Formats: sequence, structure tokens, C-alpha cells
Amino acid sequence: MSNYFKASDTIFHITETYPETIEVFIANGFENLSNPVMRRTLGKTISLETALSMRKVNQELFIKKLEEVIGEKAPSLTDGLTPAQSENKGDIRIEGVLPCPIRIPLLEKFESWLEENKDSLGYEVEYHLKSANLGLDDVKDRVILADGNPDGLSDLYLSAGFDLFFDKKMIGGYQDLGVFEDFSGIEHLNPDLDNENLSLKDPKNQYAIIGIVPAVFMVNTNVLGDRPFPESWADLMKPEFENSISLPMKDLDMFNAFLLHIYRFYGEEGIEKMGKALLQSMHPAQMIKSHKLKDGNKIPAITVAPYFFASMTDEKSPMRPVWPKDGAIISPIFLLAKSKNKDKVKPFVDLLYSKDIGDILSSNGKFPSTNPLVDNQLKPDQNFMWIGWDFIHNNDIGELIKKIEKLFFAAAQKEFL
Repeated sequence: MSNYFKASDTIFHITETYPETIEVFIANGFENLSNPVMRRTLGKTISLETALSMRKVNQELFIKKLEEVIGEKAPSLTDGLTPAQSENKGDIRIEGVLPCPIRIPLLEKFESWLEENKDSLGYEVEYHLKSANLGLDDVKDRVILADGNPDGLSDLYLSAGFDLFFDKKMIGGYQDLGVFEDFSGIEHLNPDLDNENLSLKDPKNQYAIIGIVPAVFMVNTNVLGDRPFPESWADLMKPEFENSISLPMKDLDMFNAFLLHIYRFYGEEGIEKMGKALLQSMHPAQMIKSHKLKDGNKIPAITVAPYFFASMTDEKSPMRPVWPKDGAIISPIFLLAKSKNKDKVKPFVDLLYSKDIGDILSSNGKFPSTNPLVDNQLKPDQNFMWIGWDFIHNNDIGELIKKIEKLFFAAAQKEFL
């Protein structure tokens, strides 16, 4: 019997209560627990003792390993926000995550601007901006602790991810209270993202989007065989691609955006077909090297990935990037600002919406910017798939994500543990 948990506890309960145990699970054969979706879905359905029994792992020894890592966790590590944070509490608080490929140049621009303007601002700024691969768990924890009180929320949030911003148990619960406002002052966004086919401008004037992470796919021509070359998301749902596709499930923001768009345009049938198509989960950085896997049975014919990673493929490799004819799926980089401290927050909204930041997003990271002055260098056929604000505002996005995740995993019929 452990002092921290019971063997009958679910894996989800243990890893949520003691996140430091995740690495122990991964190191001992439970690799798929590195994926937050797996922990949140399948992890809730299986107890520790059952999982260990299935893997024929010695329960007593494994529990000792978990206890050791829990006992060694230093209190000073609980925040997990360093080093991209301010040291003191400020008059306003800014927090969120930055896309990994552009985090450093964007953070450098943010900090240099802050240093240049600290005297003219006349107030202290607390900021916590970390890499997107570290996740949003700590941000979500603080939102939950706010318990419906807007004063407990940060003044500005910056992140991709639908669940944080639209889940009714998270920031979505403040949508109808007038807490947030888009005061960027920009009437028309970049025409690449604001035209007759789509608009990323929130008609309710609450949410702002400074850029996007487009999802495309790559085809491994060595594995494709005699199957027709796919050109659209609809093509990926054909029977010939069952058990052939790698999806970015370890990038939770991208995965949720992917599922929401497939559901929006192809319904439950589309979700089920994509579940059947799943071969395995990969990090985007692994996807561009998937053709080098030694086990031929595990090499995906198609990999879904952010455009940034797809554009990095070697011309000599068999991987061929495809910008889908039905549009690259959009995962927005949201900017959400509280109206209460508008005078203090406005300079940072202007900075993050600026052409300088837009150029970093678009050029360095291939994340198209919504700033109308930025040239995103997109070709006419590089169009986008966007679920639309009507769909967002007319659905409980948090509950919808849970629903379509269950549909997807049920269709996948994979034994992940």
C-alpha cells in the first residue's frame, strides 16, 4: 500500500495528482501516456493494478519507483514556468504558451520591448510565457482556482488551444460576463485570413487571433504503393487509408483543432473514418523522419503535421508535403485580454498584434499572421479550413471535444496500454 495512492486508483488520477510519475510510466513501457489525450481518456478507464497486470509488471517494485519520484519532487519545481517569467508580482499579469519554433525570437522581442518601455509604462508587469510543448496544465489550474471570479484571472492570455478558451469550466465560463474584449483596434485582418471565404475576426469582439498554426499532411511515396495520391482531407477518409495515417496527438492543441474541423465539415462519420485511419501518434518533429523507421509495419503512408514541420522535409526524402485542396486546418493563436485593466494591457495587445511580431510568426515559423501589413507569402491555392465563429459560439466546445475524442478512439480500436 502506498502513502500517496492506491493500486486501485486510475492511471489518470495518479498522473494528474503526481505529474512527475508520467516519466516513470513512459520509461517502463507505457509510452502512450506521454500523450495528454490518452491519459485523460483511456487513463480514466483503467486502474494501476490492472495496467500492471496486463503488462506483467511487478506491482510492488513499480509502486516503489513511483513513490521514489514523488518523494524526490522539490517544492521549488511546482511552478514549472521558469525561466521565461518575471521575478516579481506586477500590476498586470500576462501568461500563456508560445509555439516552439518561434518561442525564442518572439520572447526576445517581447523582453527587449519591455526593457525599452519599462520607464514610460510606469507599472510592473508579471509574465509567464513558456514553450507550447510544456502544455497548459498550470494555466488551467489557475483558471480553475479563480472559481468564477474574474479578478482571479490573468489580464492577458496568449496561446493556441480551443479547450482553455472555450471550455465552460475554463475561460469559456466567462464568455457571457463581458470580462474580455478585443481592443486591438484592427477592423480588417490580413486578407489571407479575412476575406469572402473566411474571417478570423470575432463578431462578438471578445477573442483576438494574432496568427495561426496551419495543419497539412505529408505523403510517403515509398509506402503509398498503388493507392491514389491523396490531395484533400476527404481523401484521407477513404477505405484504402485505414490504419495508414499518423496524427499529431502529442500536440494536443493541434489534435483538438484537427478533430473539431473534421467534425464541423465531415460530421461524426468523418471522425470515425479518421479513427480507423490512425496508425500511430507522433510528435511533429518525428513525423518528418518517419520514413526512416526500421519497422516497415509502423511506417505511416500519411502524416498530419503543422505546415512548419512539413516544409522542412528533405527534397531527397520520399516525403511529399500536401496543402489540402479543402484547406489547411487552422489552429488559432488566441490573444485574450481583460477589459478591466484596458489602459495597462493595451500596449501589450498592440505589441503582440504589431507587424514586428507578425513578421516573426509568418517568416520564422510559417505561422501566417493576421496583421494586415504582413506578407504571409502564401500562394493563391494555399487556402484554409476554418470552423467559423458561429460554430464556436453556438456549441459547448469543451464538451464537444470530449464527445468527438470518444468517437475517435472508439473507431480507432487500438490497445494503447
